[in-house]
Amino acid sequence: MSDADKVTYDASGLVTVVAQDAGTGEVLMVAHMTREALERTLATGQGWYWSRSRRQLWRKGETSGHTQRVVEVRGDCDGDAILLKVEQTGAACHTGHRSCFYRSVAPDGRLVNPGGAETPAAPGPAGPEILTELAAVLAERRRAPAAGSYTAGLFAQGLARLNEKVMEEAAEVTRAARKETPARLVEETADLWFHSLALLVYQGISPSEVFAELARRRR
Repeated sequence: MSDADKVTYDASGLVTVVAQDAGTGEVLMVAHMTREALERTLATGQGWYWSRSRRQLWRKGETSGHTQRVVEVRGDCDGDAILLKVEQTGAACHTGHRSCFYRSVAPDGRLVNPGGAETPAAPGPAGPEILTELAAVLAERRRAPAAGSYTAGLFAQGLARLNEKVMEEAAEVTRAARKETPARLVEETADLWFHSLALLVYQGISPSEVFAELARRRR
């Protein structure tokens, strides 16, 4: 018996799946799987689902490029729901938002966007989840270098150059804090974070491991 056979499916042969960012814990989306979709997910390490509207299997990101690398698969106590912990590249929601849960429920029951507006909010990550997305992009650049890419060139120069860049950017951050404007400090910190992520990716380390260490220290 495979692990997919141990799940309890409903009368339509489906099980509810919650996809969660492995690094930040943000809930990204809710979807459904058939036994075959779960088997493919377990076999490939990519998120596979069942489209109830199109009546077919689909792999997350197969057309948009917004893929899900599965870090962990969990089942609930009754075996009738699944939690996927994933590293999400790009937006999880078809609207272009990082998460499908970008709206709030107002006291009168209306769904409203951040700030209370009913018009669509601007898509894209604006919180710590951007680090996970950026790391996924960096990993893809290392796997498939593109001609003229700064990141690909950085990886090609190896560990010594990455170490140099992190030290250079750290010095730029402290200089900005001492002598420059808050805006420059933000820009230099972004450079430091970018190159630190590149170093982690080069060493095969996910930012989720750093998040977990920070959470451990906070506890």
